[in-house]
Amino acid sequence: MTIVMLVLFIVFAFLGMPLAFALGFTSLGALYLGDFPVTMLAERMLYAVNSFPLMAIPLFIIAGELMVKAGMMERLVAFSNSLVGRVHGGLANVTIVAGTILAAVSGAAVASASALGSALVPSLRKYYPDSYSCAVIASASNLGPIIPPSNAMIVYALMAGSAVSVGGLFMAGIVPGVILCAGFICIASYLSWKRKYPLTGQPFNAKVALRELRRAYAILLMPIVVLGGIISGLFTATEGAAVAVVYSALIGFFATRKLKLRDVPGCLFRAAVVSAMVAALIAFAATVTFLFAVEMVPQQLAQWIQSVTTDPMTFVIATMVLLVIVGMFLESNAAYIMLVPLFAPIAQTFGIDPLWFGLLFVLNLVIGMMTPPVGVLYFVVCGITRVPMGPVVRECIPFVAYQFLVMILCMIFPSIVTWLPRALGY
Repeated sequence: MTIVMLVLFIVFAFLGMPLAFALGFTSLGALYLGDFPVTMLAERMLYAVNSFPLMAIPLFIIAGELMVKAGMMERLVAFSNSLVGRVHGGLANVTIVAGTILAAVSGAAVASASALGSALVPSLRKYYPDSYSCAVIASASNLGPIIPPSNAMIVYALMAGSAVSVGGLFMAGIVPGVILCAGFICIASYLSWKRKYPLTGQPFNAKVALRELRRAYAILLMPIVVLGGIISGLFTATEGAAVAVVYSALIGFFATRKLKLRDVPGCLFRAAVVSAMVAALIAFAATVTFLFAVEMVPQQLAQWIQSVTTDPMTFVIATMVLLVIVGMFLESNAAYIMLVPLFAPIAQTFGIDPLWFGLLFVLNLVIGMMTPPVGVLYFVVCGITRVPMGPVVRECIPFVAYQFLVMILCMIFPSIVTWLPRALGY
């Protein structure tokens, strides 16, 4: 049965069928060949998406859409420019800082790429080559799924079951996210200095920085309110997402006053499209996961791996190498849905810290969004800017290499990932 499902999925995928529907037809074929009632497909789909934690994904996407329409990006860019605008690579660093702050609201790399690309491409093109501008935007956007709240972490926690909590994964991503942000700034500054790109922005002025801070403080408080509520136990991650939507709407209507009622339907529509794609993947993959469980694939895979090695670190390294390859060819949400139910239980049998393993899993597939040939962020950024993908991929090499370096550091020193969530009681 397992071999049949793999063959069917590969055939449908190579025929160019969207991955969600490839999973659906694979499930349908496997149910039919396995003498299961085909109505089970609808039952498993409904069961998979009838999930309270899953509601956080569309809510965070709505919050990000409202934030962009409310004109918050302009204030974030102005505040970031007042801090790092005059150093080498100033405007590139502004993009990275703005992307970091945006990551703490949107939770998604694609949403961040759309917002940063729309707001900053015209300015970046005045000072940098198009390919370098795109590379900076893609790298800054890739912080979205690492710095909480993260839609990727929500999907991982949902597929891993009770092994790991969404809040714990959120906290595990903070320190690696900060390290990534700091490294991106250093890379951008070095490349700008080496290539003699012109300085941008004005010299640092405390009065200007304070003025921009006053204009942006309500926006900067948003992730503090949301994450603070989750950490304190005041509300769950899903309820925190609802708070983020209300907070974004209030800022847009009453603080920036750029959000209009006529903008809301468009925000809801775009959020619905993205959410539907994720939900379709989860729904169709639920039957595949169920059939894997019936066939005892996770147990058989665990026994085989343990027959090969009994060393937990060897298992982690092998899994990370596999995910690097998977990330080159498979969309990240599909990878979570297909692989987490297989590998998370095996990690438990090895006694591996579920937060550490979960963060490494997410970080690896996040890097996959910038590894060709299926680097989703390249398609998004190049689609916005109309720049050929080849030069952008070359410019991204230092940023991608640094992300792999951070992942290796997190593997060697697990405390980078675990000390903050453990200190907070996760």
